[in-house]
Amino acid sequence: MSTDGRLGGRRPPVAVGLVVAAAAVAATTLVIYPLAEIAPVVALGVVYLVAVLLVASAWGIWLGLATAVASALAFNFFHIPPTGRLSVALGENWVALVVFLIAALIASSLADAARKRAQEAEERRREADLAAEMARLLLRGDRLEAALPPVASRLAGALGLASAAIELRPVPGDERTVAFPLRERSREIGTLLVPAAAPEATLRRLQLRVVPSLEALLAGALERDELLADRVETAALRRSDVVKTALLRSVSHDLRSPLTAVLAAAEALGSPSLSDAERAELTAAIGEEARRLARLIDNLLDLTRLEARAADPHPEWCSIEEVVRAAIEELAPPAGAVALSLDADLPPVRADSAQLERAFTNLLDNAIRHSGGHPVSVRARDVGRRVLVRVVDRGPGIPQAQLERIFEPFYRSGTAATGHRGSGLGLAIVRGFVEANGGRVWAESLPGQATAFVVELPKEPVGEPAVAG
Repeated sequence: MSTDGRLGGRRPPVAVGLVVAAAAVAATTLVIYPLAEIAPVVALGVVYLVAVLLVASAWGIWLGLATAVASALAFNFFHIPPTGRLSVALGENWVALVVFLIAALIASSLADAARKRAQEAEERRREADLAAEMARLLLRGDRLEAALPPVASRLAGALGLASAAIELRPVPGDERTVAFPLRERSREIGTLLVPAAAPEATLRRLQLRVVPSLEALLAGALERDELLADRVETAALRRSDVVKTALLRSVSHDLRSPLTAVLAAAEALGSPSLSDAERAELTAAIGEEARRLARLIDNLLDLTRLEARAADPHPEWCSIEEVVRAAIEELAPPAGAVALSLDADLPPVRADSAQLERAFTNLLDNAIRHSGGHPVSVRARDVGRRVLVRVVDRGPGIPQAQLERIFEPFYRSGTAATGHRGSGLGLAIVRGFVEANGGRVWAESLPGQATAFVVELPKEPVGEPAVAG
C-alpha cells in the first residue's frame, strides 16, 4: 500500500521481495519441525500459506506464485517422505502436496487482488484529498492568478512530478512538456503542463482522474471571479449614482445660493440712491460670495478626482507651518479667528504640499464655521515618527454616533439645527487628501463641548525610501 503521500505509490523493490520470500520459506520450514511432533506432517503444509500471503500482498501475484512453488518444493524436500529428495512415496502425500500447491496459488491470487483493491482505494483517497486541496486553493477568494502556482505545486507533489504549471490560456506541448487542455463544455479555459518524462501510468491517471476535477474547479473559480467582478462593478455603479445624485443636489442648492447673492448685490449696485458705505458693503458681499463659490467649485473638483482615484500625490519635502499658514491665508478669516501653537523644531514631512493645503483649508473652514465666534486653536507637535496637528474649535460638539459619518461626502452634521452653511464635501476631501499622503485623520468630541480634528502625518510617506536631509 502506498505510504509516501503520492497517488499510486511505488511497491517495494523486487530484490527485497526475493530476499523476504526466501527468508519466509526457510523460517516456515524450520518451524514445521517442532510442529511435526504434535500434528501429521501432511497437514502442516498450510503453514507455508503465511509466507505466500505475506509476499503476494506486498509484491504482487508473480512473486507470490514463485513463493508458493518454492514452499511446495521445500515442503516436499524437507518434510514429505522420503525426505532429502524431490519425490513422494505415498499417494496421500501427493494429494496433500497438490492441495497445498493449489491453495497456495489461490491464496496468492486473492492476496494480490486484495493488495490491488487496497492500493486502488488508497489512490482514490489521495485523489480526493488532492481535489479538496485544489478546491481550497482555487475557491478561497484570492485572485485566481495567485492561486494557480500553489495548486500546480500541490498537484506535482501528489503525482511525484518534477514540476507542473497551469495556464489560463491554450498552450501547445513540446518535446519537454505534455499539455492537457482544460475545458468547460466546448470552451478551452486553460492548460495543464507536466514534464514529458513522467511515467505513462502517471500521465494516464492524470488524464482520466485528475484533469476532470481540475477542469470543474477551474471553471467554478472563473465563474466566481466573473460574479465578483460583476458585483464590484454593480456596487461601483450604484455608488456612482449616489454620488451623482448627491452632487446634483449640492450643485442645485449650494451653487445657487452664492450665485443668487452675487446677482442680487450686483443689481443693487446699479441703484443711484446707494451711499458709498452701502456700495462698499455690497462689493464686499460680492467678493465673499464669489470666494465661497470658488471654494465650492474647488471642492467639487477635488471630490471628483478623489472618487475617480486620480488624485495621485506628488510628494516633496514641505513645512507643516508653511502649509497651515498658506491655508489660513487662503481662507482670509477675521483677525484673531485662528490661534497657532506650532513647535519651533517641527521636522519637514514628505508629502504633496498642495493637497495638504487643500485639506487644512477645508478643515479650518469647517472649524471656523462651527466655533461659535471663538478662536480656533491649531497645534502641531513632533511625536516620535509622526507629526500630529490638532485643530480645535469651541463649538457645540459632535455626537459620538456621527464622528465617523462626518467624513462621508455630502453628510452635514447639525447644519440644519445650527444654521451653518456647508456642502458636506470639506471633511470628505480632508480625509481623502490626508490618506492619499499616507496619513490619518479623525475627530474627537463630546456633545456640548469642543471638537478636535487630529491629523497624523508620517515623517516618511508609506512605501517611500528614506531620503537624507
